[in-house]
Parts: sequence; structure tokens; C-alpha cells
Amino acid sequence: MRWGHHLPRASWGSGFGRALQPPDERIPFLIHWSWPLQGERPLGPPRAFRRHHGNVADSAPRSGRHGRLFPSASATEAIQRYRRNLAEWFSRLPREERQFGPTFALDTVHVDPVIRESTPDELLRPLAELALEHQPPQAGLPPLALSQLFNPDASGRRVQTVVLYGTVGTGKSTLVRKMVLDWCYGRLPAFELLIPFSCEDLSSLGPAPASLCQLVAQRYTPLKEVLPLMAAAGSHLLFVLHGLERLNLDFRLAGTGLCSDPEQPEEPAAIIVNLLRKYMLPEASILVTTRPSAIGRIPSKYVGRYGEICGFSDTNLQKLYFQLRLNQPDCGCGSGVSAAPAQRDNLVQMLSRNLEGHHQIAAACFLPSYCWLVCATLHFLHAPTPAGQTLTSIYTSFLRLNFSGETLDSTDPSNLSLMAYAARTMGKLAYEGVSSRKTYFSEEDVCGCLEASIKTEEEFQLLHVFRRDALRFFLAPCVEPGRPGTFVFTVPAMQEYLAALYIVLGLRKTTLQKVGKEVAELVGRVGEDVSLVLGIMAKLLPLRALPLLFNLIKVVPRVFGRIVGKSREAVAQAMVLEMFREEDYYNDDVLDQMGASILGVEGPRRHPDEPPEDEVFELFPIFMGGLLSAHNRAVLAQLGCPIKNLDALENAQAIKKKLGKLGRQVLPPSELLDHLFFHYEFQNQRFSAEVLSSLRQLNLAGVRMTPVKCTVVASVLGSGRHALDEVNLASCQLDPAGLRTLMPVFLRARKLGLQLNSLGPEACKDLRDLLLHDQCQITTLRLSNNPLMAAGVALLMEGLAGNTSVTHLSLLHTGLGDEGLELLAAQLDRNRQLQELNVAYNGAGDTAALALARAAREHPSLELLHLYFNELSSEGRQVLRDLGGAAEGGARVVVSLTEGTAVSEYWSVILSEVQRNLNSWDRARVQRHLELLLRDLEDSRGATLNPWRKAQLLRVEGEVRGLLEQLGGSGS
Repeated sequence: MRWGHHLPRASWGSGFGRALQPPDERIPFLIHWSWPLQGERPLGPPRAFRRHHGNVADSAPRSGRHGRLFPSASATEAIQRYRRNLAEWFSRLPREERQFGPTFALDTVHVDPVIRESTPDELLRPLAELALEHQPPQAGLPPLALSQLFNPDASGRRVQTVVLYGTVGTGKSTLVRKMVLDWCYGRLPAFELLIPFSCEDLSSLGPAPASLCQLVAQRYTPLKEVLPLMAAAGSHLLFVLHGLERLNLDFRLAGTGLCSDPEQPEEPAAIIVNLLRKYMLPEASILVTTRPSAIGRIPSKYVGRYGEICGFSDTNLQKLYFQLRLNQPDCGCGSGVSAAPAQRDNLVQMLSRNLEGHHQIAAACFLPSYCWLVCATLHFLHAPTPAGQTLTSIYTSFLRLNFSGETLDSTDPSNLSLMAYAARTMGKLAYEGVSSRKTYFSEEDVCGCLEASIKTEEEFQLLHVFRRDALRFFLAPCVEPGRPGTFVFTVPAMQEYLAALYIVLGLRKTTLQKVGKEVAELVGRVGEDVSLVLGIMAKLLPLRALPLLFNLIKVVPRVFGRIVGKSREAVAQAMVLEMFREEDYYNDDVLDQMGASILGVEGPRRHPDEPPEDEVFELFPIFMGGLLSAHNRAVLAQLGCPIKNLDALENAQAIKKKLGKLGRQVLPPSELLDHLFFHYEFQNQRFSAEVLSSLRQLNLAGVRMTPVKCTVVASVLGSGRHALDEVNLASCQLDPAGLRTLMPVFLRARKLGLQLNSLGPEACKDLRDLLLHDQCQITTLRLSNNPLMAAGVALLMEGLAGNTSVTHLSLLHTGLGDEGLELLAAQLDRNRQLQELNVAYNGAGDTAALALARAAREHPSLELLHLYFNELSSEGRQVLRDLGGAAEGGARVVVSLTEGTAVSEYWSVILSEVQRNLNSWDRARVQRHLELLLRDLEDSRGATLNPWRKAQLLRVEGEVRGLLEQLGGSGS
């Protein structure tokens, strides 16, 4: 998947005339600047700052004396108040960044992207059809540091205007934001005053005239006092114009007249033109950021230096970014709220190794935006998941951070959303790849999707802008060996996301649908008039065919509606089949697949760069469900990609119909988790409750239950009403935090299997609370092969004392020892419902085992006690056998494969436990116990004359010898 460091584009807002959004929504960067800067807001001392540059030049601030241009105390105080307010405003984090922890701050993890100086000749050079390759820097033009942007050029001339350009996702907004914060904290001493403008904000004003002083005063109230001194600031005054592609600038004198008075009202575009002409405030410094397609809007004679923002073209910058962001103290990468340093370091090391050995992810992280997406995805996969956060919402938010408010071309009257254009073109390519099961695309494939339906010069111009500004964001050249000249989506999951978006937006239409829609609309427009005429004619003329024609006209719209409905059902059918498609290669759940693709855990793949023969797109149906959720539809509407409520409802109904048919089949554990993950992404409890109403067994055995998977299962199944006959979570690497998360699911279970999870005494606290819960309905609790120890069993007995539902409890191989069995013996009578207790293979001796057996015999309901594979002597086993058969009633005690001279009726239970745990138990210890059991069988066979019993004993002896041979011991 592709990912991005990019400081959220959302920070730069969408126009200062719009309402400010709530603090938990995206915070526009420069909307209503006058609001946050109206009064003084104490900022406090600047936080500790580390700046990491992608350039070789030193960027330390130059020494200089502050305040020499604003000598008065009142002016100095106004500047300081302005710095504090500006820093507070630009330091605010959007919701997407707050997921990384409450103390996360962008100025502590910033890595400067590479800035390459370019020349006007390079900008005039025509681009190739698919300009996806990053051009290497020319000789003699080393990378630029931020502090070098306004250094004299090669000929020694002073540089006053700098234009920084870069495609979507290269980090323009982040770079400007950091520059503003640097100035606020005194790290840009060359400028006494810095005034940032958002060109999106200025474009929203339209042709309404306003002077430069008015524009500044409206946004930055503290600067009213120093506005008369702006002209005297000279080159120490820096204007930052971010997003120049939003403004339509006309440098012709006939289009924009000359104006040198900062107090003269003009259109905002005219003021910007005269600033860039150096006709207004000619000594001021200006920094402009823009997309590549808008560079030509400023004549090159007004520009002193061009700089291309090249992102993280060096892998070391990518590693540095990941190291800084993932090593944040609040960035939990483990099961707890905050991961240990060793866990965070391990995650960073795995990612670094994959960057070095798997070049496609390094090609994706060339764009800082995708570095952010990598970190956000890893945080989602490995840290506790915030309420309501889904994988689809991460991708949708990622697109909002990069495309919110972005139009494809501000000069085009259609004002088409850049994201809407991408959904139509890149979504078509993505869906064709999914439907034909391929992830590699030729240049012909790409051009075919981009140039489809282009008929006018305006459409061709829009395509040209998209190619220059955004194509590299979605596609990257394939760097895998043997595939020259092909392209891939920047990260694999983005292909599936865009394909799903293409479908839910209704952009995929067959020829029949297109023609049928036009016909239905035409008939609908004239239907009423034609029907009226036919009705009159039918009364006046004896034409019996007219009523039939009249009814046919009414049927046309309904026929088209059924065609559309059939198309939705076909899409739902394909989606469900993809969801339940079983592949030998991709047998892990999709969450583990995503983690492996990022961290380089390639599983059974023979070579990390060798793709499978048949691609699997399991995220495609999951993203379809996620995009239909209310939250994602609201965000997509902001991006210019609205999904109508009726369309969402009809798609959901079609999916539910197909899921109802195919969702009843028994699924492998990983596929079952994918099914639950689909419902989690959909975020519709009523829908999930109806579809999953037939689910009675939750078998996730062997699935690694990370925090996010526990959240998924609890969110989807925790609110259901029907009971679950069995919940099997054996060998799932569960921890106490996972148990707490899954508590609502456990309360619905009748049988609960938690074997082989390394649960210790700490987990028994949560199990005690579960057993004491008034809604607990568990009858069978299996805790075998967990190191519960005696301390854990003490907590369990507290829970069993107040529990009325548990009848079968397995504590096989839980490390109880003598202490644990003695504790059970002392407190067993506190529970009156237990029917079967298994404490086999716990290292207990004769005394403790005999005490527990006597307590079991006196228990009013206990019927069976398992004590085999404990450290019992021959005399002890005989005493326990005699105790078990001493009198009628009481619990039966199972200590061996034999009962006297006969085979125990529980011999298959004992051997099946051994067979099931053969690879996890101590082999030498198991071999010793099996040899003792074999000796018992031989002794019993020699002591009986009954041929039937001898035959049974020989059969069981054969089974034991087979197990011994598997262990490498002697079976003779």
C-alpha cells in the first residue's frame, strides 16, 4: 500500500469565507485567519525541535539582530503577538494526525524533502506521454536547503522570488507549514516579517476589490499596527503564496493594470500579479508553491529561482521519516497503549529491511504522502484502534489530506474536482485490472483509460493537467525485474480501493445501460404527452393496438430500472465470490497480508519479487463495503465524489442478498475473519446482525489476534443477540488486552476455547471477571496449554465460586504443580455445578493428586477428573484407580489408559490430546509418560485371560507405539 508523510493538505483549507469546522474535523489551514489571530493567545515556550534535512547543505539559522525594522515597543509587541497566534494556528493537527498519540507534534518528526533547483529551459521541455519517472538532478545544480532558497543565484544576483513546484503528494503544504513555524520560533532570522496567503482563500473572494493592507488586516489583526512599515521592510518581508494553481493570473497590462499602492483596492489576483511583477513592494521577498501545470502562469522574467520538490528520492530519508514517526512514545505498535522501545525498534528495522530489499515499496515512498500512509496503516494494524477507525477511512482520509478542495484546473469553467477525475480515470484502470486479475499495466492500458471518451480540446487540456500534476501520485514505474515499461499502482491496496470507488460511484456502465438510460430519459420526458394523445385517439378511433402501446411506454422506465438492478446484483455477486475465494497462496487474512506487504514478511512466496500467477483481490469487496458507510460517504462528498443515499441503499441490499446465500457456508478461520472485517468496514450494525444471524460457531483457531483483529471481532459480534454455540480462539496469541476487548463476544459463547495462547496469571483476572458477569453463559471453558500457574488458578476459583454456568473446565498443561492442585482441592466445593475437570499433565505428585481426587469424590456434581500425565508413582496411580472404583457415585478418576485389566473407556480422549499437542509439549517428558502407559498396557494384557480384552489392549498398544515412533523413541 502506498503511504504518505505529507503534512495534511487539509491544513490549508478551502476559502476564508466558509464556516470553521468543529475541532475534531479537518482544520483548514488558512480559513478565517482573522479568527485565530484576533487576540493574543499564549503559546508558551517552543517545544523541543529537531529538523532533519534531505539536503547536504547546512540549514542552521544565520545570526542576526531582531526587531531592527520595527524599533517601537508597540510594533515589536504586535509582531510577537502575531508570531504566537500564527504558531498556534499552524500547529493544530487534523484528526488524522491525532491518532499517533496525544503528544504527537509534527515539528518533532519533520524530514525535509529533496528540493532540486531547475531552470526555465527544463520547464519548457515537452513531457513524455507518461511522465512517471523522476528525472535525476542535472550536474552543477545541487539540492537546495530551505535556508538557501533566497541565496544569490549563480551570477551573484539577489533572488527575490522563488517558485517551488511539485506534483500532488510531494510535501508542498508540509514544507510551507514548517517554514512558517520556523519563522514563528525565530529560526528564520533573515526575515523580520512573514505573511502567508492561501491562494485558495484568495480565489474564494472572486472579483471583490480589496487592498493588500485590507487582506492582511482581515486575516492578521495584530499586524494592523505595523502595516504602514511594510514598505520599509524591504527584503526582510516575506510573502508566502501557497497553491498558486488556484488563481487565474493575467500578467498582460491590458488584463491587469499596474498598481504600486498597498492601500489601493484591487481584485486579489491583480494584487498578486503586481507583487510578482515587483511593482508593488518591489523589495519584498516572495515564496510561491504550485503544481507543475501552473508554473507557466508566472512569466519566467519575474522568477529568480525555480525549485522542484522531489520528495524522498533517497531511501535514507524514507528510513529517517519512519524512524522518527514510529518511534514516538505515544505511537503504540504493540498490544498495549504504548509499545516498548524494543517493539518499536523491531518494527522500524523490519520496514527498513524491506525498503532495502523490495524496491517497489521504496518507489512508493518516494512520495512523502505515501510514507504517511505506511505509518498510518502500521499504526492501525499494530496499535489499539481508535473507536470508529477503519482501513477504508484511513485511505479516504489519506485522499482528503491530499485532494480536499483541489480542482483539476482552475481555468476550466467546469471546476471539476481532481479526485472525481481520478476516480473516473484511475478507477477505470483499477477496476479493469481487478476484473482481469492483473496488477501490471502497459502504457497502452494506461493511455486507453486516460484517453477514453476524450472528444474536445477542453477535455484534452484537463488530461494534460492531470498527467503533469497527479498521475505520478497513483501510478509508479514497475521496478521488478523482467517487467520493463510496465506500471503499477503506487501501493497494491490503492488499486483495490479505486476499483471499489469506481463501482460504488456508479461509473461502470455497460453499453446497454448507457443506451437504456438515454432511451428511458427520452421516453420519460415525452411519455405523459404521448400517453394523453394516445388516450384521446383510443376513444375516437377503433384502434385496439393503442392501449397496448400506451402500456409499453409506461414499462420502459421500469425495464431500465431492472437492468440497473441486475447490474448491481452482478457486481454484488462478483464481490461476494471474491470475498469467499480460497487461494492456497494467500491463505492469510487480509490484515496479515497488508502487514506482510509493508514489513516484507512474504510468507510462502519463493522470491520477494516474484508475483503469484493468479492475483487475489480480497480487499476489493472489503473496500466496497467500507465506502458505503456513512462516514466515508460524507468525506467523499467533500472530495467531489458523492454517493447518493439511494444508490448506497440499493448496493447494500444487493450485497446482503448475495451474502445471505453464500455467507452460511463454513469458512476457514482466515476467511471467516475477512468476512467479519468486511462487516467492520461497513459500519452498519443492523446489516451485520441480519447477515450474521445464522452464525453459530466462531472458529478463528490459528489466526494471530492482534489488537485490531480483536476490535474487529468485538465490534461486529459483540452486540449480537443470539448465542454462539462455540468460540474457538486456540493458538491465537491472545493477551489480557485482547481478552478485555473480546469480552462482549465471550458473553455470548456457550463453549469457549482459549488453548495455546500463553495466557498467564494476569489474564486470569479478566477470566474471573468474565465468569462473575451476570450475563455469562459459558458451559465449557478450555484453558489448556497456558501458563496459568497456581496464582492464576486461585483467581479462576474466585470466578467459579460465583459462576452458575460452567460445567466443563480444562486446565490441561497449565503449570499448576502440587500447589495448584492442592488449591483446587481446598476450594472445589465452592462451585456446585462443575461436571468435568481436566488437570492432566501439570507436574503434580501423589499427595496433591490424591487430595484433589478425594475432593472430587465428595463433590455433588463432578463426574469426571483427568489426572493422567502427572508425576505419579505406580503406587499413586494404583491408589487413584482404587479410589475411583471404591464405591458407587462420585467422580471417576482417569489416570491411565487402563482400568484394572481392561482398557479405559477414555483411552481415545487421552491419546487424542497427546496427538494434538505432540509438537508443543516437551517431547522427552511426553515420551517418558507414554512409555509408562505402554508398560501399564502390557501388564494389564499379561494379567487378563479374556481374549476380547487382550485384543483391545493390543490395539491401544499399537496406538501408543505409533506416537512413540513419531517422537523418535522406541515403539518395540
